[in-house]
Parts: sequence; C-alpha cells; structure tokens
Amino acid sequence: MAESVRAALTRGAAALAETSDTPRLDAELLAAHALGIEREAMLLGRLDDPAPPGLDALFARRAKREPVAYIVGHRDFWTIRLAVGPGVLIPRPDSETLIEAAVAHFGAAGPKRILDLGVGPGTLLLAALAEWPGATGLGIDASEAATSIARGNAERLGLAARAAIRVGDWGVGVDERFDLVLCNPPYVETGAALAPDVAGFEPGSALFAGTDGLDDYRRLAPQIRGLLAPGGLAAVEIGADQADSVIALFAAEGLAGMVRRDLAGRDRAIIVAA
Repeated sequence: MAESVRAALTRGAAALAETSDTPRLDAELLAAHALGIEREAMLLGRLDDPAPPGLDALFARRAKREPVAYIVGHRDFWTIRLAVGPGVLIPRPDSETLIEAAVAHFGAAGPKRILDLGVGPGTLLLAALAEWPGATGLGIDASEAATSIARGNAERLGLAARAAIRVGDWGVGVDERFDLVLCNPPYVETGAALAPDVAGFEPGSALFAGTDGLDDYRRLAPQIRGLLAPGGLAAVEIGADQADSVIALFAAEGLAGMVRRDLAGRDRAIIVAA
C-alpha cells in the first residue's frame, strides 16, 4: 500500500527534528508544495491521499539546511506572497513591524509616494503598495538579482504599474522626496555566528554590515532628511540591540528617532517623522 501523506508527514518531521526548530511545519509546507496545494487544504482534506512523488527529495534538501522558502520558491509577508530564491533575503515576519508603524501613522488614507531602500524581493514596497492602492513607489537595491525578482513579484501581484524598481546605491542620486521611506538594511556584525540556514544560503551582502553592524546606518542617516517629504515618515529596521546606536546616528543628523518593537517585544525599527 502506498504511504499516505499523514504517514509521510510523521516520518518527515522526525527526519527534520535534528536540523529544524519547526520540523512538523516544515514537513507540512514541503508536502503541500509537492501536492501543489495550500497547506490548509492539505491538512483539511488530503492527509489520507498517497504521498506525492518527490517528497523525500524535498525533505533531503531541508535536512541539508536549505531554507523552506527557497525550496518552495515563495514566502508570505503581510497580505502578499513573494517569490524568493537564492540571491535575495527571505522576508521575515519581524519586518512587518515597519508596515505596522506606517499604517499607524498614515491610516487608511496612506502615503502617496513610497521609497524602499534595499528593496530585496520587493518585500516592504510591495506590501505597502498592496495596503494603499492609491500609492506609487520606488524600490532600490544594489543587487541585480534582487531587483529582477522584485520586478517579477510586482508583475505577479499586479503592482508593476505603480512600482519602479532599479539598481542603485541607497539614496544616492535620488532627487525626490517621499511620504514614506522604508528600509531593512544589513545589520549583522561581520563574523557573527548565524544559523546554518541563513549563513549557508542567504546573501551575505544583505546580512553583514561591518564589525559593529552599523556601517549601512552610517550611510543612510545623512540621506534620510533629504528623502522625506514634509509630514513624512521613515521606518528603518534594526537589530534587537542596536536602538541606541542607530538613534544616535540619526540624532547627529538632526533627526529624532523613536523605537518600535516587534510582536515579541524586541526593538525592531527606528521611526523618524519629518
């Protein structure tokens, strides 16, 4: 008798227990991907189906620490689904803190113009554009691979007409002011120990920022004032222990920053209002 999805999930979760903090969830996401359906649909009605072919190969990839998002090719963020792959940072739920701060500031009316510095696969920019249908935006990234994936995501989400995405060096050469500036820069100290899932697969250029993790904030702080329109807001992601240092960098440029915490209570963003 063919192995059922239910049995394969039990076996897969056990196999992944040594290499994943969420082995059962990982097994479920991979099985749903192999079936070509959403995880919820699988759990509600397909557990007694035969296990899909190729599932063991997916389990084996995850056992080697490859991120689930790279294996299935996407990650959900805010209200959107983003295609991801090697060469771009995988969106994290913690980064939704920046969108939450923007929603608290602008409400339903929203900003009109949005800038995302370090756009990656389009994470923050496209989430904001999906939130506010009347807005348009610009996303900039130093990575050709990231901007290519971001453009593809904008197309798939029906947002391409409102999202310009280009290669660039933070805000250098941008001569426009924006109502909302979003940024999730690299902020990990060079040489810091990271989980194998991250260190072995995600791009170091999107993670590391010098010996203290602050190199990119030093470049961004002098640029923010010239990028913000009157009444605008900048939301910049930080590491959990970097709030004081980043606030000091902004203060040196005459900008008052406030800390916003994520759902786990960790410092997650510095918010600057024009």
